[in-house]
Amino acid sequence: MTQPVALTMGCPVGIGPEIILRFFEGLQDEQRYPPIVLGDLGVLTRTADFLGVRMQPVSWLPGSDIQPGTVPVLELSNLDNDILQWGRPTRETSTAMAYYIRTAVQGALQGNFAAMVTCPISKKSLNEAGIHYPGHTEMLAELTGATDYRMMMAGNRLRVVLATIHEPLARVSELLTVDGIRNCIRMTVHALQQDFGISMPRVAVAGLNPHSGEQGMFGREELDVIEPVVQQYTGDGMITGPWPPDTVFYKAAAGAFDAVIAMYHDQGLIPFKLLHFQDGVNVTLGLPIVRTSVDHGTAYDIAGQGRADAASLHAAWQMAGEIADNRATGRGTTRK
Repeated sequence: MTQPVALTMGCPVGIGPEIILRFFEGLQDEQRYPPIVLGDLGVLTRTADFLGVRMQPVSWLPGSDIQPGTVPVLELSNLDNDILQWGRPTRETSTAMAYYIRTAVQGALQGNFAAMVTCPISKKSLNEAGIHYPGHTEMLAELTGATDYRMMMAGNRLRVVLATIHEPLARVSELLTVDGIRNCIRMTVHALQQDFGISMPRVAVAGLNPHSGEQGMFGREELDVIEPVVQQYTGDGMITGPWPPDTVFYKAAAGAFDAVIAMYHDQGLIPFKLLHFQDGVNVTLGLPIVRTSVDHGTAYDIAGQGRADAASLHAAWQMAGEIADNRATGRGTTRK
């Protein structure tokens, strides 16, 4: 059997179980990196029954064959379906979703999985269960021992990397530093080359303020922090900026850049989700393992209604396999 990709089920009472089953419905029989679900067999079985899907969840053990027409599940929890309610997480469901993540990381570090793909979790319920992380990204960084990490959102029209991640808007300015911006550029270029096979990536660095500060009229972060870093790359044609935030994403989506470095979460994710709300992929840069994720949340408001879309999960699994291939072979679809 070829090396599998671990799919963590996410929150058991969110849309994770549903999108997993819809995802498996659309798969072909042959995959280079077959997906394996790390989660709860009972929850998935119940979900399959109410959805009426043809793919049936079955128990799977590492190293065993995958039965065609089934959803292989590494059973990591045995939650009581009689008391679970869609859209209402509990301490038990939150502890389980954290365990799925930890097990996937351990397996990927040991080489048992080619990559891991994560379904959505609830940050709030995770913290209420005593597992204190701002989100998936920070949890994965600690579990893998990564000290330098970034969030990239990737689609076929736009890639965005965040200079700051889950931070209050009021703190963004103080968190932007010359060293931080330089490191973000370095990691972005490395990921585009190693993971996406782009030998000479074009990276646009966004400004923070309206009109990129208008030469200091609307703020000095561009003059004092961002521009000094970008100027270090003058002449190579790969790194440019700081670009006005209200135009740079349009240019990137039109093909002018391979990625945009955004200064804060919503600056980058609003334009990205406008284009890739259904098929966007979250890629964590700087980890010793390959990790991708859906770019949406648990959607508690529609959980258990049969309305969830698996497009982002399929894109995340496909991208995880492509990145794993590129890292293993050193080759990709290269654009010079």
